[in-house]
Amino acid sequence: MTPAKDLELYFAEATGWDRDRRALQENSVRNAWRVALGALLVTVGVVTALVVLMPLKQVEPFVIRVDNSTGIVDVVPVFAGQAPLPEAVTRYFLDHYVTVCERFNFATAESDYEECSAFHGAARNQAWYAQWDRANPRSPLHAHKDGSSVRAQVTSVSFFKRGNGIEDLAQVRYTKAQRASTTADEQISHWIATVQYTYADPSKTTSQRRWNPLGFKIVEFRSEPEVLGADTVPTTASSTRTVQGRTP
Repeated sequence: MTPAKDLELYFAEATGWDRDRRALQENSVRNAWRVALGALLVTVGVVTALVVLMPLKQVEPFVIRVDNSTGIVDVVPVFAGQAPLPEAVTRYFLDHYVTVCERFNFATAESDYEECSAFHGAARNQAWYAQWDRANPRSPLHAHKDGSSVRAQVTSVSFFKRGNGIEDLAQVRYTKAQRASTTADEQISHWIATVQYTYADPSKTTSQRRWNPLGFKIVEFRSEPEVLGADTVPTTASSTRTVQGRTP
């Protein structure tokens, strides 16, 4: 073979090598794209499955109730805040709210504050915070720093219906019995509160759910001393007298 033929054969083989190498690279790129596309499809499928299954994995808090006399344990039913509740339930919540939130005792003050917050709407909760703020000179923390305490007791609950038929107003009459740290006598005063309430979705927070499992909310609370006749106002617990045909 002549040198020219040898060179021509060499260049032909070299061209074939380059062509094979380019084909191999193109094939590798195609395989890489196929793998990436497959991984993307798998990822999308997994995310879709998680989104579809997410509602099935929600955590629902619940309240366990123990009967003090029998020891029987049961779970308090979950209320969705949609069906109407008996008047007796609302009466209980109003009685409980006034009894806890209008009393004061340093031993239970922190717990009472948190429990009452579980029954408040947004606006009422701001007013409640401002009332207890130490910067407020009329805060219960300042008013009772001498060690005095207040006990509240509900005497009656009345419900009212608005002109449009909505029933969300109540009037609560109650007494406050204030005891100074240096005396055993309780000073009795009579109060009347106008309350606007509603039912909402129960809180998802376990600590609030145990106090308020049905989503009862105090929208507005306005309390003022009840005006009684001058000859019928009791001054101490030991001198309670009949007032307007009823005994507080």
